Amino acid sequence: METRPHILVVDDQRDIREPLGRYLEKHGMRVTLAGSAAEAREACKRHSVDLVVLDIMMPGEDGLSLCRSLRESANMPVILLTAMAEDADRIVGLEVGADDYVVKPFNPRELLARIKAVLRRATTLPQSMQPVSEDRMAFGEWVFDLARREVMGADGVVVPLSTAEFRLLSAFVQRPGMVLTRDQLLDLTSGREAHPFDRSIDNQISRLRRKLEADPKNPEIIKTVWGGGYVFAAAVKEAS
Repeated sequence: METRPHILVVDDQRDIREPLGRYLEKHGMRVTLAGSAAEAREACKRHSVDLVVLDIMMPGEDGLSLCRSLRESANMPVILLTAMAEDADRIVGLEVGADDYVVKPFNPRELLARIKAVLRRATTLPQSMQPVSEDRMAFGEWVFDLARREVMGADGVVVPLSTAEFRLLSAFVQRPGMVLTRDQLLDLTSGREAHPFDRSIDNQISRLRRKLEADPKNPEIIKTVWGGGYVFAAAVKEAS
């Protein structure tokens, strides 16, 4: 039985997709190549694909349209390749369902690491328990505005969130009551493995607690599970 991950590389530039395909095969992946969205759709019909590496800028149907379709029809993991460095363009890609993105020109080694991280998240990380289909979620005394990336207290005071804090809070509100390890939180928020002595998640949680908790030293929302990680203890619901 074939156990190697099957990667579909979609890029209209042959000098990118073919060397990338050879590189991924050299590092233990099965690879199918496609030069357009139409070819990619046919490949998905013929093969069981584990992840799509997808160029945004292609003639005809572009990568964003194909990404949206793949996620709606098959919930297939997608990493976007983009030559656009602006934050707004990257955000649009994530909003249509991409799991990650890599800006051209890219290092194949970095892309391989991101592929492995996304595949690991897809197969081993806890799935979302709380669907975040609305722009505003409520927990405790707080309303979390995902569009504005801020939280508002019962007193109407708005507290802005950094990008790291926003990603961390998003991961928590989708998995209330679920114990998440540091490694899992790193995967969910930044797509990378934890290194020995990596305390970045602990630092982010400390900052988030200072913003959300009445008493950060005795947290009631984000609780520490000794030997296990962290748990979001507050009930989560859609905000009215």
